[in-house]
Amino acid sequence: MAERKESDSRKLLRRLRETLAAPGGGQDRLDQITHHIADSMGTQVCSIYLFRDAETLELCATEGLKPESVHQTRLRLGEGLVGRVARAGRHVNTANAPAEPGFRYMPETGEEVFSSFLGVPIQRVGEKLGVLVVQSRDARQFTEDEVYGLEVVAMVLAEMAELGAFQGTQSDSLPPVHRFPVMFRGATGQEGVAEGRVWLHEPRVVISNPVADDPLKEKARLNESVAMLRSTVDSLLAATDMGQGDSAEVMETYRMFAHSRSWLRRMEESIELGLSAEAAVEKEQSHARARLESAADPYLRDRLHDLDDLSNRLLRILTGQGKDTGAEMPDDPILVARNIGPAELLDYGRRLRGVVLEGGSVGSHAAIVARALAIPLVIHAERITSEALNGDQILVDGDVGTVHLRPEETVAKAFRDKMAMQAEAQHRYAGLRDLPATDLSGSTVQLYMNAGLMADLPSLEGSGAEGVGLFRTELQFLTRTRVPRRGELAALYSHVLNNAHGKPVMFRTLDIGSDKVLPYMKPQDEPNPAMGWRAIRVGLDKRGVLRMQLQALIRAAVGRPLYVMFPFVTEMHEFEEAHRLLMEQIAREQRLGHPMPSDVRVGAMLETPALAFAPKKFFEMCDFISVGGNDLKQFFFAADRENERVRRRYDALNTSFICLLEQILQRCNEARVPVSFCGEDAGKPIEAVTFAALGFRRLSMRPASIGPVKHLIRRIDLTELRKVLDDVRALGEVNLRATVTDWLARQ
Repeated sequence: MAERKESDSRKLLRRLRETLAAPGGGQDRLDQITHHIADSMGTQVCSIYLFRDAETLELCATEGLKPESVHQTRLRLGEGLVGRVARAGRHVNTANAPAEPGFRYMPETGEEVFSSFLGVPIQRVGEKLGVLVVQSRDARQFTEDEVYGLEVVAMVLAEMAELGAFQGTQSDSLPPVHRFPVMFRGATGQEGVAEGRVWLHEPRVVISNPVADDPLKEKARLNESVAMLRSTVDSLLAATDMGQGDSAEVMETYRMFAHSRSWLRRMEESIELGLSAEAAVEKEQSHARARLESAADPYLRDRLHDLDDLSNRLLRILTGQGKDTGAEMPDDPILVARNIGPAELLDYGRRLRGVVLEGGSVGSHAAIVARALAIPLVIHAERITSEALNGDQILVDGDVGTVHLRPEETVAKAFRDKMAMQAEAQHRYAGLRDLPATDLSGSTVQLYMNAGLMADLPSLEGSGAEGVGLFRTELQFLTRTRVPRRGELAALYSHVLNNAHGKPVMFRTLDIGSDKVLPYMKPQDEPNPAMGWRAIRVGLDKRGVLRMQLQALIRAAVGRPLYVMFPFVTEMHEFEEAHRLLMEQIAREQRLGHPMPSDVRVGAMLETPALAFAPKKFFEMCDFISVGGNDLKQFFFAADRENERVRRRYDALNTSFICLLEQILQRCNEARVPVSFCGEDAGKPIEAVTFAALGFRRLSMRPASIGPVKHLIRRIDLTELRKVLDDVRALGEVNLRATVTDWLARQ
């Protein structure tokens, strides 16, 4: 019986392949396919629904329903049983469709006489294309073999759609894939605009033979490729010294997936039903992705990356399509990827014009590196890796978080006009490079830059920054597969100081945790990692790493001033303990006879509201304080900066937040400790002049923001702006943005 089923399945797939090869339009093929499937499965109905847009399914072909309903019947995602299959990415199998929750009766189709229903998703590795449905008059539950067989057919339909088999359907809403203009709305990871050509970080594997006639040959190909994959994974892990502990456990789990017998068995079962080895791998990958994406357990969801990576490796072995496809990177590449690590992004370096990611976050490693490289970054551009092809024209607007793929000429022209205006403005700002940020009343604001890589340092001179207000030391840890050695860090920090040419550099000690997880450190399963075990909390618990880093900083600053800043200090005792550790390392280095820095200044980043209310002694202990605006704002407003739904609701020019900043300034001034504002808002001209009017005389920002901020400060009177702020606050104004914007417009 099973052999007959396998034979029927292969026979159906051969008929589908012949339909694909025969001349004719896309609609003709869809019509023939529904007829073949209904005939093969012994059902009265077979229907194909394809996505019209991201939220709408359209009936594109049917055998058994009323012909006039084709291209007229539409369902929203989640609506009816078809919409339920599309939303969940899993099949629905019922002998009594009208009794199912969510059933929707569509009278124009004439389907009321059909009781049984089986619907399976048409999908390809995370890309949902539609739903394949069969229905019968008799009330029967479809067998597991029939469900699996229909899933195999749906897999072939997905591959046929990828190959363009259904272009030219009667619906004008189903344009050929990879040809029409598409706009993606994501989020800003790094400001800036760029035009270029797509360069896919991992080019998608093209499967040109979804159906195969010889299952024995295909299983042999699969087993040979799986053996090669396992050997590669074993060699890779053997060559990587992970030692013991969490990292070794994570990598051993990866090895276990590669050696999974059930994974191989499921792919072999698909081959027996008529799929090629490549299509069988991709079917299992799509099925696993749908299953794991909906898992409640975060550990299981994290394993999706492992399965995707293994499947992609196996597909490249089978097809011979390695990452190096032979395609040449264009002269103006814009990197498109699902996600990317900091080391991989650094490998591309300044060759890139911009980066677009399906995942990512505003504080991710990729965002930090993109800022260091001064290239626009858009994150959360969903499905772009499914739509983009190498060489496609692409426009990236990091200012507003949009991406235009294969844009129309009118869109491209408007975009180029914006780029020209920004280039002209940057040319004007370059003329201010050597001038101070002095306002019309004679007050001077010192403008510093944020950095974290050697690639940042050329910007120190080019931007006119007066020093580095924040050097992120965690990037040297994030881009490696092991903890850096003390000598390596000392050499790097020394190189940074050499390239600063005497300008001050504020080194922030290791700030990991939250969204910055070391590749060799198991992520902590915390419900809210941003408020969990991170930064100085990790440093004080893992003192060996903090001591090693402090020793490296001391050895790097031979004969020069050393500025050390501890991150995420929440209580005074944390700063006292960290300060004591630094003094112990200085005494140790002296005993060892190592040359000392000419001066050591110790500061703290004020990133939690609690520290604003610390005892007076804390402020007196600090040699300097840097207000970490990004974290301080998210904790003050209880609005996660990684959550797009809430982070934009809250404004740094809210009167309550301004009052907090004013209190911090007052406490620092009373203790005579220098204070700076560091973060995203420091680089926004309107926010920057407001902070300067409050009394901040040091601002630290990305290098590209220094010109615009300096340009505005030099054109206004900060004393007059302060009076305006005081007046509107006295009137009970809850937000100062409109007031500041109107005042600036009149100047």
